[in-house]
Amino acid sequence: GYGYPRLISNHLLKKYPDQYLQIYNRGVSGDRIRDLPVRWDNDSLRLLPDIISLLIGVNDTWNYLFMGMGSSPTDYRVVYRKLLQDTLQRLPDVQFILCEPFVLITGEVTPEWMEDINQRREYVKEIADEFMAVLVPYQSALDNAAQNNAPHELLDDGVHPTDLGHRILADCWIETVLG
Repeated sequence: GYGYPRLISNHLLKKYPDQYLQIYNRGVSGDRIRDLPVRWDNDSLRLLPDIISLLIGVNDTWNYLFMGMGSSPTDYRVVYRKLLQDTLQRLPDVQFILCEPFVLITGEVTPEWMEDINQRREYVKEIADEFMAVLVPYQSALDNAAQNNAPHELLDDGVHPTDLGHRILADCWIETVLG
């Protein structure tokens, strides 16, 4: 892709040219938390990663609230935790970087999304603490950027980042993870 994962990857490869980094983006548009266990082994674990950065949740909110196909926040939490527990069984030294799901009220996103997405964010924070993971505060970064930019300039439909949104997400990840 050409979004924030590519920007992060480019930054890491430039900053650490002697580290022989291998970076894979296994994100699938539209995936929900319950889609991950089906493909987790093949897409993630077989690569024997040292680090896994995970962003999942907004499609669960979208599908849960409007199509009845996503997970409830409680089910999201259960599946998320089990995914990380199972990963540690196979890769006990893996480090997790957990990214907050995010939205901005614009386009498809209405105020009723906020309670659901905020609950999922709280669960990700709780899980990050439990698994000693780095927590990337995407929602805060976008909220801060929205003070100087219209929400649709950051997330076209309230969910999908624009070029500027991708840059803000990449910068947030880089600053949070690398300091």
